[in-house]
Formats: sequence, C-alpha cells, structure tokens
Amino acid sequence: MGLFKRNPFGHILFIKKWLIRIFGGITHRRYRGFNELQIEGSEIIRNLPDTNVLFISNHQTYFADVVAMFHVFNASLSGRDDTIKNVCYLWQPKMNIYYVAAKETMQAGLLPRILAYAGAITVERTWRVKGVDVAEKKDVNPDDTENIKIALKDGWVITFPQGTTKSFKPVRKGTAHIIKQHRPIVVPIVIDGFRRSFDKKGLRMKKKGILQSFIIKEPLDIDYDNDTIDEIVEKVEYAIEQHPSFLKVIPAEELKAQEELNRLRQWEY
Repeated sequence: MGLFKRNPFGHILFIKKWLIRIFGGITHRRYRGFNELQIEGSEIIRNLPDTNVLFISNHQTYFADVVAMFHVFNASLSGRDDTIKNVCYLWQPKMNIYYVAAKETMQAGLLPRILAYAGAITVERTWRVKGVDVAEKKDVNPDDTENIKIALKDGWVITFPQGTTKSFKPVRKGTAHIIKQHRPIVVPIVIDGFRRSFDKKGLRMKKKGILQSFIIKEPLDIDYDNDTIDEIVEKVEYAIEQHPSFLKVIPAEELKAQEELNRLRQWEY
C-alpha cells in the first residue's frame, strides 16, 4: 500500500489503518474481557465477495455496535470461528468497510470526527433532528445515496435501517430503495446486550459482565426485479427481528424494563 494511497472518499488508507488498529486495541476488552461477545455465523463473513455487500442490523448504541462489527468482520476474515480472541487480526484490517451514520452525530465533537475517518458515510437524517422527530421531512440529499453507491462499489457497507437506537421502530424505506437499485448481497445481523453494556453513545462502559450477542444470518433472498419496496422493508424487519409481530412474544414486563434501561443510559456529557 502506498503511503498516501486514498479510498474513493479521499481518506488516506495508511491513516485509516492505524486508526482501526489503535481504536480496535483500545476497545477490544469491551467485547472480550469486561464483557463477552457471543458470536454466531463467522463462516458467512468469509464466504462473501469483496464488494457490494450491505449489512443490515438493529441498532442499540451510536458507536459500540459498529466497533463490534469491525472486530467481528476482521476476526472472521482472519480465520477465527465465532471469536475475537487475540486482537492481532487488526494488524491487517479490511480497509473497504464503511458504515452509514447521521451527519449530526459524526460532527458532534472531536472523537466522532476521528471515528468518521475510519469509514463513516455521513447522511442527513430527513426524519429526526437532534434526536427528535420532525413534522416536516426534508428532501433526501442525492449526494448521500451516491456516496452509499460508491461505498458498495468499493467494498462493504453497514447500515441500521431503523435510523434510531430505539427498538421496534419502522424500517426506513430508503434502505429498501438502495437494495432494489444497487442489488447488493444483503446480510442481516442481530445484536443484543449492547444497551446494557454501554451508554447511549456507546463510548462509556456502563456495566461489566454482560453477555453481548452478535448473530450473523444468511444473506436475504431478494427478487430485485419483482419485490416491491414494501416487501423488501418487511423482509428487512423480519431479518433483523424488528418486525412488529416480535412484540407479541415479548412479555410486557420485559418491554417496560427495557424502556427503563433506555432512560437510565441517556447520561449527560
């Protein structure tokens, strides 16, 4: 790799590699040590092509979810089976991993701006501003969808189609449009335990000894020509276990406790 070689977004890969190494080393014990990350499906990662892969996942914190994915993906590609044991897998990380994040989140301070250099595709949220739903939805910025297209062409993209860390919120149709237009391989991921381990931003450890789960599922079966946007949305909701029907099998007491946890984890900074 040339010292000043850049990716399609102008980021110097040498700098990006060292950011992944440094922050990966710092965060490793958050998933293997203070808490334990239970992984399923590492073999699926190894069987994926190098480009045009879209990972869809439920969302529990701003940053800890994505960081875990960088760990799991690189550990899996290094031959580890459902484990992130031995952080040396980050010495030669996969450099073409990107993640979709809200522009306002990635511009809120120095640390988010640094993390953005590791692979963020920042988008303007059309439905929320500063964590509050807006009555008048803004038009989608065409540059945002173009950047996702560029990232898919170059490598892998992680997205959280609900656009929020709150459970069982509707999947945004923008994800379905991206799937239908660019025809990526769509790999669902279901995570749990992160909102119990971390604060809402995913930067501070809130509790130790939490079992975090990370399940990688087989790619979705999508008929890109004939599936409608609504049908793709429904497939995504079922795949990441956020379809409203899942609420019927969750006890009301558990939902109430989950809401209380969400309230407690919104610490002030």
